[in-house]
Amino acid sequence: MSQDNLPGDVNLPSTPEEISELIDLGTAGDYKYSVEDFFRNPEKSNYQLSPDGTYFSFMAPYERRKNIFVQKIGSDEALRLTASIDRDISGYGWASADRLIYIKDAAGDENFQLYAVDRDGSNPKDLTPFNGVRIQLIDILEDNEDEMIIGMNKNNPQLFDPYRINIKTGATVQLAENNNLAEPIDAWMTDHVGRLRIATKVVNGTETVLMYRDTEEEPFRDVLKTDFTDSMSVLFFDFKHDHIVYGASNLGRDKSEIVQFDMHQGKEVGEVIFKHDEVDVSGLHYSRKRKVLTSISYVTDKRHRVFLDKVTERWYTHLEKQLPGVEIAIASHNKDENKFIVRTYTDRSLGAYYFYDSETKELEQIAEVSPWLDDQDLAPMQPVKYTSRDGLTIHGYLTLPVNVDPKNLPVLINPHGGPWVRDSWGYNPEIQLWASRGYGVLQMNYRGSTGYGKAFFKASFKQWGKKMQDDITDGVQWLIDQEIADPKRVAIYGGSYGGYATLAGVTFTPELYCCAVDYVGVSNLFTFMKTIPPYWKPYLDMMYKMVGDPEKDKEHMHDASPVFYVDSIKAPLFVVQGANDPRVNIDESDQIVKSLRARGVDVPYLVKYDEGHGFHNEENRFEMYKATLGFFSKYL
Repeated sequence: MSQDNLPGDVNLPSTPEEISELIDLGTAGDYKYSVEDFFRNPEKSNYQLSPDGTYFSFMAPYERRKNIFVQKIGSDEALRLTASIDRDISGYGWASADRLIYIKDAAGDENFQLYAVDRDGSNPKDLTPFNGVRIQLIDILEDNEDEMIIGMNKNNPQLFDPYRINIKTGATVQLAENNNLAEPIDAWMTDHVGRLRIATKVVNGTETVLMYRDTEEEPFRDVLKTDFTDSMSVLFFDFKHDHIVYGASNLGRDKSEIVQFDMHQGKEVGEVIFKHDEVDVSGLHYSRKRKVLTSISYVTDKRHRVFLDKVTERWYTHLEKQLPGVEIAIASHNKDENKFIVRTYTDRSLGAYYFYDSETKELEQIAEVSPWLDDQDLAPMQPVKYTSRDGLTIHGYLTLPVNVDPKNLPVLINPHGGPWVRDSWGYNPEIQLWASRGYGVLQMNYRGSTGYGKAFFKASFKQWGKKMQDDITDGVQWLIDQEIADPKRVAIYGGSYGGYATLAGVTFTPELYCCAVDYVGVSNLFTFMKTIPPYWKPYLDMMYKMVGDPEKDKEHMHDASPVFYVDSIKAPLFVVQGANDPRVNIDESDQIVKSLRARGVDVPYLVKYDEGHGFHNEENRFEMYKATLGFFSKYL
């Protein structure tokens, strides 16, 4: 690619020499673990079991990139199936007992294509060789060896149509049309035998309609129309009555609860299956083979599980006795549901993978994900909560360096991206890196973070840089009041929305932070709205409701855009950006750097032209985190 075709202003990024100076600072000192130890690709990860239970597959590095390997159970030999050397394979799975599928994008553009390869490495096929087209997985069709159902925005970049695709030839048949930009369908769903029976569409920009049909020969009909903040999210169909579905519903309530919903009557039926007073519940699990509900999961401080089935409960009880002191998850199983890949993890370890035979009760470790890290050296992640200035309870996590008195510490404030997601308890290499260098880290689920109910979500509307930012500021004050944070040594770092919150922090509360790192963050709400990916366009009116309307809320959006207030910035700032980012265009970072440099402020700026929304290639992660460490060591 010539320099003329590179995204962004190629004159803005810092020189290699300038970045090298930061890297030298970041690698100075005698520490047990290096940046590479935290961010290298695992030797083996992402294990899955073949449908017949005779093979397991995994991801492992080849030429530094994650590729797919397959190994017969009981054998010591593994066969590499793929040879991607430009970028990690993003995800994969078994489409049948003999064929695997995987997805991959180009240089971070997030236009994922679908590929397939036989279990022995033969018959590789690019199933969707279409430039600028993104695929979605709708149904892998477990009982169909040759086909699956995907969505593609091939006909219109803004809309995804459903297709039945042959995983050997790539031949497709379109199953339904999605050609109405005024009422775009944004989700498709099949029943247990793979028939396309449910869809949801957006109407009037901010309302959603749940649609249903009894057979694929019928047209979809409207069942339920709600404001986008109200939802009856269909999870899967009932096993006996195929017009009844299980769902997570917040209709007429604040928190989502597990219910049954009659698609003929358009209403909930029977008693609520499960609810929790503090959080939304949407994790309902079932046995496809035995056709029974097995468990419910929900997240408060950590993930919790409620069993609905004695067989499943016995499995977990046995596993917990064999694997004490760790969290346990079923990563994969065969069709007969008697052989499993079990994954363990904690807040201080990526854990291990085990092969479990539920009939013989044999449990065998097959791989430790990061054996070069000793979890006893790493820092525990403590659930915490504090009260915002207007009375909301803000939940979060505090990680403190080990063997250090937790008083007057240098602290990193790390707001999550999204913003409509949440931080959860578990292993985070970023957090462990910062803690290993003596920094305390606070992560908070500010208003708008998902999982805490409808009112908490709506409290974030049009509050970018306002009350959402106050929640972050109040977390800093809480740390200072607890005498954990040294008020003169508080930094802020975040990616995506967290990058926006970083910029908002140093512009709107300039006295609070001694330095900041903005990673793929929004700087200008007006330009951000104009450069979103085409497949986000159907949600633009919802974005206007949640963030602001560029016409009706012009003054508000101007006031919430950090780029217009760079004169207020006092803290040193480091900016990091992927040039091919489809969500936060490189212009967002270019703008903030240009504005500061025009005022004579030196801003180190790291751009990678083979990355998008976050750095995925191993060598880029190493460079970015070393430079960030150097920046923190210099100013924090």
